[in-house]
Amino acid sequence: MEKKKKSIFKRWWFWVLIVLVIGIGAGSCGGDSKESENQKAVADDTEADQPAGKAKEESDTGAKETGKSDEATVDEQTLMDQNGIKVTLKSLDLKGLFGPELKVCIENGSAQNVTVQANGVSVNGIMTQSVFSCDVAAGKTANDGITLLSSDLDQAGIKQIQNVEFTFHVFDTDTYDTIFDSDTIRVATSLDGTEEQAVDDSGVMLVDQDGVKITVKEVDSTTSFWGADIYIYVENNTDQDVTVQAANTSLNGFMVEPYFSCDVTAGKKAYDTITFMESDLEENDITKIDTMEISFHVFDTANYNTIFDTDPLSVSFE
Repeated sequence: MEKKKKSIFKRWWFWVLIVLVIGIGAGSCGGDSKESENQKAVADDTEADQPAGKAKEESDTGAKETGKSDEATVDEQTLMDQNGIKVTLKSLDLKGLFGPELKVCIENGSAQNVTVQANGVSVNGIMTQSVFSCDVAAGKTANDGITLLSSDLDQAGIKQIQNVEFTFHVFDTDTYDTIFDSDTIRVATSLDGTEEQAVDDSGVMLVDQDGVKITVKEVDSTTSFWGADIYIYVENNTDQDVTVQAANTSLNGFMVEPYFSCDVTAGKKAYDTITFMESDLEENDITKIDTMEISFHVFDTANYNTIFDTDPLSVSFE
């Protein structure tokens, strides 16, 4: 089966560029609060027969006030020692430029140049974008950091880093051939288990099928960097890693192609956005998103086999 192309929004270097651009822009202009501008998702009465198509009045586990607390720390430890590649966790830097950083030391005892990347990163059980790609020449050692983007942590309401899970993807720097993918690695901080991570699952649940839940929360068409973002929440309650993509999407009755591909590892949750380009909205004279109709394609991340495809689902915003 043909491999699904990874969205540009899922590539680590893309987010480095975006953070730089947004950082420069933030220094020269202010903006209204997104909370006051965004339109909340509401159930579409015409889709009453769809599963769980009703907005929750409030989250079962809304964000909790955590206040000030001790900062998270980690013990120095070996994260991976495989095929001549050893990765040692040195410390946790909570004041990194783009977000907290897991400081690591990578020793390449092999005879080939390697690149080490982190995949499927989650913090406190919630998927988080990371920035990490480290080249290490044969026989050399490198110090680097796995950056956990502050924007993702803020969106997920993560105030304390209790634990981080991920896998390492190691490939030949020269040929790009995969050398190996590590087993799942779990880093527990000094705050691990101190409190349950709150999640905001409020909104209109459009999908509750085969252990996967998809909830539409709100639309931001005023402060979005690209044009418009529809915020969603995904739960993967299965024992396999899944990817959720969009198909046959229309806004206010006009077909518009979104940018959206959400990877959620087994047992994890994710906050993500379905993004629409400003140029596409202008071509269809869409100045305000009132309704969206969408189908979701859910497949196994590892082998690309389809798990299920939904019928067209509708949601309104007000």
